[in-house]
Amino acid sequence: MVVDKKPIDDDEAAADLLFRALADPIRRDILRRAHEGRLSVSALAREHPISVTAMQKHVAVLERAELVSKQRVGRESIVHTRSDALARAHAALDRLEADWRERIERMEQILDTDKGER
Repeated sequence: MVVDKKPIDDDEAAADLLFRALADPIRRDILRRAHEGRLSVSALAREHPISVTAMQKHVAVLERAELVSKQRVGRESIVHTRSDALARAHAALDRLEADWRERIERMEQILDTDKGER
């Protein structure tokens, strides 16, 4: 049986960044809090048992995945969600679902063909 191996494209690389960013509970919390209102990195760090430096690294992962952006206001870095972030996550999941549904359909066709040959 031959399985199609598609090369990793920009969409897949973006989905990898997105889901890697969402895999961490602290980053999901940052996303929720930033969605509720703009908070500084230091305010976010106070909500968790981590340093401001560690929080900056978490925010950087979310930024690379284009889920949040930061804005300098005086000495503070304010974090806010990007409006298209969840729509992109949903679209990525829809693409994955379509791929898997297609694979299952092909497997069913192969099994049906095998049954007919016996």
